[in-house]
Amino acid sequence: MKDTVATLQEKARRLRVDIVRMLHRSKSGHTGGSLSVIDLVTVLYYHKMRHKPEDPHWPGRDRLILSKGHAAPAQYVALADSGYFPKEDLQMLRRLGSHLQGHPDSKGTPGVEVCTGSLGQGLSMANGMALALRLDKSDSRVYAILGDGELQEGQIWEAAMAAAHYRLDNLCILIDANGLQIDGEVAKVMNVEPIAAKFSAFGCHVIEIDGHDIPAIIAALAEAAATRGRPTAIVARTVKGKGVSIFENKAAYHGVTPSDEELPKALACLGESCDGGDQ
Repeated sequence: MKDTVATLQEKARRLRVDIVRMLHRSKSGHTGGSLSVIDLVTVLYYHKMRHKPEDPHWPGRDRLILSKGHAAPAQYVALADSGYFPKEDLQMLRRLGSHLQGHPDSKGTPGVEVCTGSLGQGLSMANGMALALRLDKSDSRVYAILGDGELQEGQIWEAAMAAAHYRLDNLCILIDANGLQIDGEVAKVMNVEPIAAKFSAFGCHVIEIDGHDIPAIIAALAEAAATRGRPTAIVARTVKGKGVSIFENKAAYHGVTPSDEELPKALACLGESCDGGDQ
């Protein structure tokens, strides 16, 4: 699944459209963080990760742990677009009987590795997977996506210490550092900076990038794969609500979905109209 930068940029735009439509339909969900992380998700699913939609449990696959589980819409649209399940399922987000819950559910959704959403736990799960893959002598890699607000959880730092201690060079940690959380600015709620210096102090190889720069994401993931003897932490500086100007850098859109009035404005920001249907 190797695509050009232009193709990946267009893919990310299309996935943003899908996110906006599905969240508008559901009337419940997390808009800002789903839009901020989608460029990272796009490069992982369409360029970097080894995976088989027709065989979600293929032993040779790379694993993605979405520790910031409230950004599940970003993972769902990528999984549906990749062929793990019908795109029509996106219309059932958060509905009774749907496998697309508000946070990822590995029991019901093909392509989801673990249940997440209780913040702070995903990196520990990723550590366990990385250790198991090493014991199995597998060359598969594990990717864990965290939020910067999530770094306020103490378990994250215990897991970071363990990842470095066990020299998990098959683990790549990606921090979606959009600077906002449900209560406002991360720096004011509980400052977690300097993120890069902290992960470095724990023993991780650290790369800091613009999390919306596709070539930079590609290069950082390649550098992570080439790093030996320690895990890599990629601090991706992002914009909450990226791509939709009326949502950008607004903590209010952490857990608010597009209204009927906002939908056409949001789609227009993404170069779309409402004619494509409210999916």
